[in-house]
This record gives sequence, C-alpha cells and structure tokens, in this order.
Amino acid sequence: MRILLVEDDVRLAETLAEALTDQLYVVDVVHDGEAGWYQAKTLDYDLLLLDVMLPELDGMSLCQRLRSHGYNWPILMLTACDTINDEINGLDMGADDYIVKPVDLQKLFARIRALLRRGCVTSPPILEWGELRLNPSTYEVSYGQTPIHLTPKEYGILELLLRNGRRVLSRRVMIEHVWALESPPEEHVVKVHIRGLRQKLKAAGANEDLIETIHSMGYRLNQQNYSGV
Repeated sequence: MRILLVEDDVRLAETLAEALTDQLYVVDVVHDGEAGWYQAKTLDYDLLLLDVMLPELDGMSLCQRLRSHGYNWPILMLTACDTINDEINGLDMGADDYIVKPVDLQKLFARIRALLRRGCVTSPPILEWGELRLNPSTYEVSYGQTPIHLTPKEYGILELLLRNGRRVLSRRVMIEHVWALESPPEEHVVKVHIRGLRQKLKAAGANEDLIETIHSMGYRLNQQNYSGV
C-alpha cells in the first residue's frame, strides 16, 4: 500500500514517514500543497495523509481540488485545529476522516487501516495463491500451516505479486510500487529480494518456481501453484 504524506513540518513528516514505513506502507513525502497536487497526478496512491496548514496551497483547497478532479482514494486530514467547525469544513471539502495533532500513532494506524478497508471493498481480505496466504490486515504470511517471516521489502514484493496474479511485473514496476520515490534502488536489488523470498517460500514447503522468472520481462506467480487450476 502506498501513502502520500503532505506535511510542511519536516521533522514531523520524517517521524510519520518512518512510523508508517515500519507498518509496511510505502510512503512518499512532499512539503507543500502544490507539490502534493503534482505528486497525486503522477502516481496512484491508496491513501493521502494531508496537513491542513500548508504553504503554496492549503490542505482544504488541495482536498477540494483533488475531489473535483475525480480522485476517489481516501483522504485523512491532519491538523492542529480541534474545533467542530474545522472538522466539518474538512469533511465538507471531501476528506474521509480527521485527526488532531499531536498525532497518536496507534490511533493514526487504526484510522488508516479503517480507511483502506473502506476504500478497497472489492479486494479479498486474504490474498491467496494455492497454499500461500497473505493477510494485509495483520501482515501475516503462511504457506500451508507454516508461517513465513519476511522483511518489509520481501513482503511488499509478495503482496504486489499476489495482487497481480499472472500479470508479469518488471523490476522497474516493483521498484515504483515497493520503494519510496526518494530512495529507489538499482534494479539488481529486486533480484536479491526475489532470491531471498524464494528461499523462504521453499523452506516453508512451496515449489522453487512459485515465483517464476519471465526472461527479459520480469516476474509473476506460477499458474501450476494455483489451486484453482
């Protein structure tokens, strides 16, 4: 899941980005409203975390602009203002939820999970491919009855593969979805993570080719490992 954080307080933005990354979200950070508008047009996000008081373009106006242009993903507003009128104004502008600073991280995580569930009602709660199971709500991965402990990047790659099934994903696509924009790795790093992921899947009882390589194109899940075939 990819989140766009628009927050002009650099220290707070770094703290929130680090905390959300620890929760296995991919987080892109910008520090003013116009940059947020540009970034929202550039990539597809699962959720926008938006400060109200921003330079260039304030959060309320950015929220309204996004909604007027048909952006439907969840928007969670952050503000130091805690009056009822401020909350009503934010919701009227198109925000889905509202949280007051100083931010309680556990409350923030819970609100984000709730908004993502609401925004992805068509997605299955558990991602499965044969005996492989991934629970996006708890970040638990298992093969058969065996739990698999993955690094954040391994988890992100596997979730991306499961959400795309037989679609071939290039290394560049994986980087765009699993790494933050300010720290993209070289493409060979994806190969290293795929190797580690395969080793852990094999140790849990999966076939070596559950993740198959399509020469010069990328990776996808092997159809022979899908129980529906």
